[in-house]
Amino acid sequence: MKNRYESPLSSRYASDEMQYIFSPDKKFLTWRKLWLALARAEKTLGLPISQEQLDEMAENVRAIEAGQAQIDYAYAAEKEKKLRHDVMAHVHTFAKAAPKAAPIIHLGATSCYVGDNTDIILMREALVLLRKRLINVIDRLSIFAEKYATLPTLAYTHFQPAQPTTVGKRATLWIQDLLLDLDELNFRIDSLKLLGSKGTTGTQASFLELFSGDHAKCRELDKLVAQELGFEESFAVSGQTYPRKLDAAVLSTLSGLAQSAGKFATDLRLLSHLKELEEPFEASQVGSSAMPYKRNPMRCERICALSRFVIAEAQNPAYTAYTQWFERTLDDSANKRLAVPEAFLATDAILGIYQNVASGLRVYEKVIERHLLDELPFMATENIMMDAVKKGGDRQELHERIRLHAVAAGAVVKEQGQPCDLVSRIAADPVFGLTEEEIRSRLDPAAFVGRAPEQTAEFLAECVKPVIERFGELLDGGEPKLKV
Repeated sequence: MKNRYESPLSSRYASDEMQYIFSPDKKFLTWRKLWLALARAEKTLGLPISQEQLDEMAENVRAIEAGQAQIDYAYAAEKEKKLRHDVMAHVHTFAKAAPKAAPIIHLGATSCYVGDNTDIILMREALVLLRKRLINVIDRLSIFAEKYATLPTLAYTHFQPAQPTTVGKRATLWIQDLLLDLDELNFRIDSLKLLGSKGTTGTQASFLELFSGDHAKCRELDKLVAQELGFEESFAVSGQTYPRKLDAAVLSTLSGLAQSAGKFATDLRLLSHLKELEEPFEASQVGSSAMPYKRNPMRCERICALSRFVIAEAQNPAYTAYTQWFERTLDDSANKRLAVPEAFLATDAILGIYQNVASGLRVYEKVIERHLLDELPFMATENIMMDAVKKGGDRQELHERIRLHAVAAGAVVKEQGQPCDLVSRIAADPVFGLTEEEIRSRLDPAAFVGRAPEQTAEFLAECVKPVIERFGELLDGGEPKLKV
């Protein structure tokens, strides 16, 4: 029976990999790794902790990772019901699994030692997974941009016809947004710090007591714990928690990814309406329960929906950061449990869908050509005017004649629903002295795209290829396929 709410992010959207990162198994196993790291550092710095105790803790961690042991959640729940404290419940649960180490588990630490450090560790792993997703999206879009680098298409400003570009050049704009996101993602991953071992108000008073007033050992403790968990350093100072601005910064990074993906998906929805480009559509896929002919851009609509969610979710930790009192309050906890994991799960889903769409984009070249040719006579009028001037025409008179013909041709299209007849109108006007063949010879779409093909090739070679080569091991399916 399914009689309890379950998050769609888990049941429909996010990957198994991202769900595992924020799962209870991952969380509480990381707690145990942190307790082990703390005990090892404390022993190294002279506290009376035996190797046997460390070995017992380490063996339990190893067995859980190998699937040979499990965390006793029933016992933890029983303890939490009695103690009303989740960290202490799991201290007892770990102690039950490693009884010799029971006296020294969590020695000198406060709850945030495991809670906050784990949150940072999980966020870093999640960011690394998102980087893999992002690299694959950039790779797929780059292959697409390269393939269609020279295909002219109508460009739009204000969603009104403007000077032509190419399909590949338009794709470089989507890629450039993602490269900005990648820079931000790399910075965020590289700059993350652990909370470390700071104690109840961040003063390390409990550790100073354990080390008999030795300040150097308190500082070294932070370094040893950070190193064992794969971090270069911990925050130099803190209250009981790491700065909640960190959550706001991380979710701002996710919001940036959502903004880029949502922009791409919105563009593709518009192009789908124009019947120029479409997302993948399976042979047996149903577009509408009522209208069998429909081919709704449902993947891109889902990207947009989830992107809105992430952008909105990113506001939560910003509010949390400014409402923290002094060394800490607990109004962050319930909000963090929702906002941070769900923003990551949603962003994971967004990039997964984005990769799927980018891998199977459909291009309808004849429709693109027709739309472009419908507008090209208007865009070619300056060239036509110059040709007429070369044949002895007056530039100012020609400009006015073209304006009048353009208005009349526009009315034919808009009011009568007929094809644009601007070329025939100009050819029939003796002021211009041009035949229809001479005018149409000026309507080669490739002549109006400027440096779009060259810009695309340069961008892929100079900006994208180095990134793909740097992160090539993250690509699904082997070697990069970008040719430049």
